[in-house]
Amino acid sequence: MTAHDDHDHHDQHASGELGEMELRVRALQSVLTEKGYIDPLALDVLIDTYQTRVGPRNGARVVARAWVDPGFRDWLRQDATAAIASLGYAGRQSEHMVAVENTATHHNLVVCTLCSCYPWAVLGLPPTWYKSAPYRARAVRDPHGVLRDFGVTLSDSTDVRVWDSTAELRYLVIPRRPEGTEGWSEERLASLVTRDSMIGTGLAKSPQDTQ
Repeated sequence: MTAHDDHDHHDQHASGELGEMELRVRALQSVLTEKGYIDPLALDVLIDTYQTRVGPRNGARVVARAWVDPGFRDWLRQDATAAIASLGYAGRQSEHMVAVENTATHHNLVVCTLCSCYPWAVLGLPPTWYKSAPYRARAVRDPHGVLRDFGVTLSDSTDVRVWDSTAELRYLVIPRRPEGTEGWSEERLASLVTRDSMIGTGLAKSPQDTQ
């Protein structure tokens, strides 16, 4: 089973209520469609937009630029909103951004303890587990345990800082650049950046993962 499969499995089982919630959403969608309140085709286009055009690939490009351009990385850390907007990614709950950088001794994890505030323009649609009550509660109480659930095991000496996203402030984690990527282009580096690594529940892929 791949790491992606593991996360899909986690998405489906992060909470015992998720299956019931998904059924309710689909039932509501069917009712609204039957009454003519929503157009299924328009809904599909909207979902595709956030999954394929507006989403993690945007954040990956931001991270890749920070990896190769120290000046941009400093700007991103000082004024993430402006730096991200300079690449054409703005709006859609991404107006007030803060970038936090992982290091050898510090790891960052993002959660929204009250609801599911999330930078859509940079990361796309929030994953189901991000909105689940178990994740929102455990990320604050037991961040190391949550990371282990996602397959990320850090040393006990690694400081994990949890950032609580709000309606006024949203976060982007800059994962550590994998070793063995010296001389890589931004486009190639972006392929190593995953959605989970920008939330903090994952790490960037290693070069071997793309072979």
